[in-house]
Amino acid sequence: MEILGASLRICVDDLEAAIPFYERLAGGRALRFDRGGVQVAAVGSFLLMSGPEAELEVLRKVAATIAVQDVEEAHRTLTELGAHILAGPVPTPVGRNLLAMHPDGAVFEYVDQRG
Repeated sequence: MEILGASLRICVDDLEAAIPFYERLAGGRALRFDRGGVQVAAVGSFLLMSGPEAELEVLRKVAATIAVQDVEEAHRTLTELGAHILAGPVPTPVGRNLLAMHPDGAVFEYVDQRG
């Protein structure tokens, strides 16, 4: 399994106020989408998230989002290494994702851009 990159997850109270800072910091435009009642803006290596506290509470438990070539391959590798798959793989607006708890208890989201 090849890891292509990682995104830092940041929960913010006001997404519209936070976006300009991160666009300037990362030198790019935000890609915006909604996911389960949460508004998300992807800016460079940052995933800004805003929404109901109950939803954000769950999202805060995920340490980072890790981009991989193929989520199915990540699923196999993680399982072989003793990780516990919490959810997925499931389709997303741009590919697929899964949530996994590593043997040390850390939780990560793995994503790909395949259909």
